[in-house]
Amino acid sequence: MTYTQIAIAMVVGVVAVDLLVLRTRLVTRRGFWVAYAIVLFFQLLTNGMLTWLRVFRYSDAVIVGNQPADDGPPPFFGEGRIAFQPFEDLLMGFSLCLLAMALWIYWGRRGVQPLPRSGPPIWRRSTGASATGATTTPSTHPGGSSDSQASP
Repeated sequence: MTYTQIAIAMVVGVVAVDLLVLRTRLVTRRGFWVAYAIVLFFQLLTNGMLTWLRVFRYSDAVIVGNQPADDGPPPFFGEGRIAFQPFEDLLMGFSLCLLAMALWIYWGRRGVQPLPRSGPPIWRRSTGASATGATTTPSTHPGGSSDSQASP
C-alpha cells in the first residue's frame, strides 16, 4: 500500500468511527473545525520546516509527486505538496486529531474522569485531629476547593 492509500483509508475510517461508532459527530461541529484550523497551522509550520530541512524524506513510489533531488528542498507548493510536505501528511494529521478528540469526548461522556483532580494529594489533606491532638482548619486552594472536601 502507498502512503496515499493509507492516508485516504485513515480519513474515511476515522470519520466513520466519529459518526457511526462513537457518535460524537465532531465533523459536524463548528468548534471542531476551529480547533482543527489551529492544529493545522502548527502542523504546516513544523512538518513543513522539517520536510524543507530534509529531516523527513519520502519515496516517489508511495506519495503523489516526486521527491526532489538531493541538491535542494522540495517545492513549497505543487507536485502534491503543501508547505513543502506531501498532502498525505495533512490527511494523516487530520485523522489523528479527529480520533484523539472523538475518543476524549466519548470517554468523558462515560465518566472516565468525572471531576478534575487538583490540589494536594488525598493523603496530605487533613481535616481532624492531627497526630499531636491539635485540630487543623481547612484551607482554601486557588481552585476553590478546600481540604475538607473529599475527592472520589
